Amino acid sequence: METLFSQDEAERTLRNAPLAVRMRPETLDDYVGQEQAVGKGSWLRAAIEHDVLSSVILYGPAGTGKTTLAHIIAAHTRSEFVEVSAVTGTVKDLRAVIEEARRRLMAYDRRTILFIDEIHRFNRSQQDALLHAVENRTVIMVGATTENPYFEVNTALLSRARVVELTPLADDDIAKLVRRALASSKGLAGKFSATDEVVEAICTLAAGDARSALTTLELASEIALTRPDTDGVPAPEPGEAMTISLEDVRTANPRRGLPYDKDGDMHYDIISAFIKSMRGSDPDAAVYWLARMIDAGEDPKFIARRILIAASEDIGNADPQAIQVAAAAFKAAEVIGYPECRINLAQAAIYNALAPKSNACEAAIDAALADVRASGMRSVPTHLRDRHRPGSEAYGDYLYPHDYPEGWVEQRYLPDGLERGAFWKPAGRGWEEWRFEQGQQH
Repeated sequence: METLFSQDEAERTLRNAPLAVRMRPETLDDYVGQEQAVGKGSWLRAAIEHDVLSSVILYGPAGTGKTTLAHIIAAHTRSEFVEVSAVTGTVKDLRAVIEEARRRLMAYDRRTILFIDEIHRFNRSQQDALLHAVENRTVIMVGATTENPYFEVNTALLSRARVVELTPLADDDIAKLVRRALASSKGLAGKFSATDEVVEAICTLAAGDARSALTTLELASEIALTRPDTDGVPAPEPGEAMTISLEDVRTANPRRGLPYDKDGDMHYDIISAFIKSMRGSDPDAAVYWLARMIDAGEDPKFIARRILIAASEDIGNADPQAIQVAAAAFKAAEVIGYPECRINLAQAAIYNALAPKSNACEAAIDAALADVRASGMRSVPTHLRDRHRPGSEAYGDYLYPHDYPEGWVEQRYLPDGLERGAFWKPAGRGWEEWRFEQGQQH
């Protein structure tokens, strides 16, 4: 039960909290962005408004509003709201929470909403401890995670919850939050002002992360307070708001904080975009995604391996030199490293993007493997067999190509049941197609 003392303590704690915490919305109407997930007519919004929420996992990058949604649920529900740390919580802690929830349900007919931030950090036994309680609704689980739950959360637990994906906020959404924080009594209370250019800079630096934007704004306001008069920004008149400058913002956040987790979804999304840009023959896109990886400190050998794979998978013999360029880039990444090897990687990525494309090599080996696995062992034609064994004189005659004027002679190399063209089919581009046409003349 809340007392005047506990209420005063909570208010004092909030006053001293970071700006991002003070500005956390308390209602769905104040919640910014995520229209697809929680906008009018969405399942999640209706469930919160009517207090009929079932277990849900909120999935999205940092700063997209997962924890804020959990607090809005807490404010709107008639259920008991309990939070458990996925970092420090144990199976024993979970069982205690579940047992208390069961007693609460039996004694007072009051449900328990269990919020677990970073639920992917729970190990298998911790996740398993939740299964029965979630299934029979002893607790309504609200999990939050920055990692793809389809990979990080047990299938059994996942089947008992609904996944709602949150996406990075648009710059317009971030700008709305920044301007709200400048004016709100819970925020900077009109003591500071910022031009549209400054707000835009904060949005750019935030890269879709609301928490990052408000942190930058708060730091920039503190820098503005301590800015020397020699900075050329006039001091405000008494009662006027102090102006936050672009320089204040750059000092507060000197580098754009683009999200990139070497073990998470962003890592796989960006390398996927990089590979598909090379395959799609777009050198600008290939270099952009390459820059994103380099800027995040991605292992250059990992990047070089992907370039080397693409040289065979997507280019192959349409341009046989691509694999040589890629192999050289891998060696450069191995022996030179950053920062210089960024140039080698860029050269190889651009070469791959510009090269004619063929996936005939990949298609050929995959088709051949499929035949080998489906058809069993086909016999080697006798004229191709090794001659160093008794009885080999009865084998058919092998025609030595170098004995013929063009270094080629008509001869069967495939086993019975297969004909030329069974596996390799040129893509119609580059050296591969030219060589195929030369071969057709025989």
